[in-house]
Amino acid sequence: MASKKVIAICQSGGEFVTNKDGSLSYNGGDAYAIDIDEETELNAFKSELSEMFGFSIDNMTIKYFLPGNKKTLISVSKDKDFKRMLNFLGDLGTVDVFILSEEAARNVSNMPASRSSRTTVSEAVVPVVDPVDAVVNRIVMGIPDDTPLPAVPAGSGDEDHRKAAQQWENTITGVDQRFSSFSEFREALHKYSIAHGFAYRYKKNDSHRVTVKCKCQGCPWRIYASRLSTTQLVCIKKMNSKHTCEGASVKAGYRATRGWVGNIIKEKLKASPNYKPKDIADDIKREYGIQLNYSQAWRAKEIAREQLQGSYKDAYTLLPYLCEKIKETNPGSVVTFTTKDDSSFHRLFVSFHASISGFQQGCRPLLFLDTTPLNSKYQGTLLAAVAADGNDGIFPLAFGVVDAETEDNWHWFLQELKSAVPMSQPITFVADFQNGLKKSLAEVFTDCFHSYCLRHLAEKLNRDLKGQFSHEARRFMVNDFYTAAYAPKFEGFQSSIESIKGISPEAYNWVTQSEPEHWANTYFAGARYNHMQSNFGQEFYSWVSEAHELPITQMIDVLRGKMMESIYTRRVESSQWLTKLTPSKEEMLQKEVAVARTLQVLHIEGPTFEVRGESADVVDIDQWDCTCKTWRLTGLPCCHAIAVIEWVGRSPYDYCSKYFTVESYRLTYAESIQPVPNVDRPVLCESTQEVVTVTPPPTKRPPGRPKVKQPESVDIIKRQLQCSKCKGLGHNKKTCKDS
Repeated sequence: MASKKVIAICQSGGEFVTNKDGSLSYNGGDAYAIDIDEETELNAFKSELSEMFGFSIDNMTIKYFLPGNKKTLISVSKDKDFKRMLNFLGDLGTVDVFILSEEAARNVSNMPASRSSRTTVSEAVVPVVDPVDAVVNRIVMGIPDDTPLPAVPAGSGDEDHRKAAQQWENTITGVDQRFSSFSEFREALHKYSIAHGFAYRYKKNDSHRVTVKCKCQGCPWRIYASRLSTTQLVCIKKMNSKHTCEGASVKAGYRATRGWVGNIIKEKLKASPNYKPKDIADDIKREYGIQLNYSQAWRAKEIAREQLQGSYKDAYTLLPYLCEKIKETNPGSVVTFTTKDDSSFHRLFVSFHASISGFQQGCRPLLFLDTTPLNSKYQGTLLAAVAADGNDGIFPLAFGVVDAETEDNWHWFLQELKSAVPMSQPITFVADFQNGLKKSLAEVFTDCFHSYCLRHLAEKLNRDLKGQFSHEARRFMVNDFYTAAYAPKFEGFQSSIESIKGISPEAYNWVTQSEPEHWANTYFAGARYNHMQSNFGQEFYSWVSEAHELPITQMIDVLRGKMMESIYTRRVESSQWLTKLTPSKEEMLQKEVAVARTLQVLHIEGPTFEVRGESADVVDIDQWDCTCKTWRLTGLPCCHAIAVIEWVGRSPYDYCSKYFTVESYRLTYAESIQPVPNVDRPVLCESTQEVVTVTPPPTKRPPGRPKVKQPESVDIIKRQLQCSKCKGLGHNKKTCKDS
């Protein structure tokens, strides 16, 4: 069958315009149409573009927009990127492709998204700098770290280093220079003083006039600016540009404001979101001679981040608007939020229709509940319910933002979850048993199965035993605890806890009193498909960690975008699968099939068979059960069951859980999450709905680096120092007091 043709609308020579909502549009230039398909190679496509637009292939950058996202340009640099573009946009029949030179592409990547701008792509210029100044020029110009800078001309020495501040020498030119506002004038003056190495003070500074003089006593330098009558422009009326002071000696006492530093690092932060306060302070010190402490650099970063991302406070006022827009663009979604009596934010719940439908149509009735902290300006905690798809990939079902992980908040979250996902069969939850979860789950989901997260249990066991036993003893007990939990048969469970008893009767009592029916395979009544820990959704929590410092509305939209992209990508991938089961389950089944062919089958009676290999196991083919318990625990027939199934002339695929079929997987990803336009747009005044006022929660993040103590891992417990002489803990032979 011939590949489906896609028309690529190739455009070049125009300009990108940043609209008020942050989206980009392309104006002017030439456009040509080219037929492409999955057989088209990127190099062949580039060759044709080179002939059309006169670009060198080596100096050509290809970019496009994802569906519903006009804010971010995606680059095509290799064949895999080209194929992905076709997968994403092929169904539309046409693809808008933008062809830029490398210089123009750098300029586009540096366009400010926070205001309307009109930038011609041919205007990008990268100045020649030496290696010492590279970092600061990247800061000022917003050039990404991985963009190479032109080489330094031969003969340049340390005495010729060009400081980044030198470009500010002419931000103030003299009398009659005009500015659009006083804030623009003050910023220009700030940069001018740094470039010329002097400090100043204001004699007058109001909304109509500004008089500034040099801070050094007796120096005649001064400047006077005022508003031009009948206009909003600000003009320099008088200026004495001569200094009699020694600028260098004054510069040492100069203190940069947080706002000024924020402006300096803004573009660098845009290109490198993980720009650390320590690096900010080092760069400002090296290039401008200004000393910042960690707290000043941290606050400057906060100011720059807010300039780039918008106000954290204003984002809360947009929550009602965002919730309505999600429900409008994604009908069937459940989005609710509550405020406290003082109108401050309390709780938010989000579950998209595509997630609800996918879980009900194709996922196992199995959910993982977990939390992750939010280190945004107003902090909080994100609660999440994540499902597992048929290929054991994460499928986020719902998430919520609350002020803290409390019993009340968990109860509210679970109530919202139940209203969003009514199920006809009991759900198995893998979750912690603390912070009110044990009680809330039993009250809200009365028929559910609650599997205690094995990691949380092991951490509690380790904490409770710490101080009583050596590192080695605790390590053995934790390992035996895991073995007891995974043991499919009672004998294996009993053997493991007896090993714990041999080390400590107290630890044995702890294990037997920790409700094994909620965590041990031997006793657990629900179906958790051998998933024992609640942190199954680590990929989702990594998305949160990338966005948790954004204002709340933007964080929600980033998560929505990640989920939207994941659903689309997996739908495209699964359309190519030719097996009956998903790839991971098909591989597991085939391994069992290979072992089954070495086993001997003996028919007992009816549906019951004995299977002999390294051991003798009994299989009940009608009950989908084997004495090894693997079939019941995993949802896939074990090698013993497969031997019987093939012996009676049937197919093993007929005895696999329906949730592992490609058909169910495709149903999981059948629905799409739709874009939510204008996330940062304010609530419309003409809205017929009552405007709800939402203010930020009262809790703010303290300044400085968050002081978070990482919990001790139960997998790799730090080895305690043990004295070889007295066998005591916490010291060695050399420091032993008994020696």
